[in-house]
Amino acid sequence: MVDISHPSFEDHIASVGTILDEIKSADKPTIMVFNKIDAFTNKTIDSDDLVTEKTKEHFTLEEWKSTWMNKTNGDAIFVSASRETKFESFRKVVYDKVREIHVTRFPYNSFLYPQEYIE
Repeated sequence: MVDISHPSFEDHIASVGTILDEIKSADKPTIMVFNKIDAFTNKTIDSDDLVTEKTKEHFTLEEWKSTWMNKTNGDAIFVSASRETKFESFRKVVYDKVREIHVTRFPYNSFLYPQEYIE
């Protein structure tokens, strides 16, 4: 869970990645959940400003979504917990990931998938 409204959210992600490496869990399936999309703001550059260079602090939420976050195999979800925005997408991704692990570990257990898939 990442607070995308925090200006240093990328540093927070890196810190968690370091900790996961240290505890030898970096290879575990993960879902990156970017929360607080309702509180996300970015700096703007006036159209007549020819001096200011665009940096990450100027990225819109849509621009962030098209950066490295777009290369996470669909495992990046953008939600607002307080407004319950995008919760269905979140639930679906979590269910699909849990189901994928479950089917791999317990191929003959129909707990997480319909009976017709059992041979």
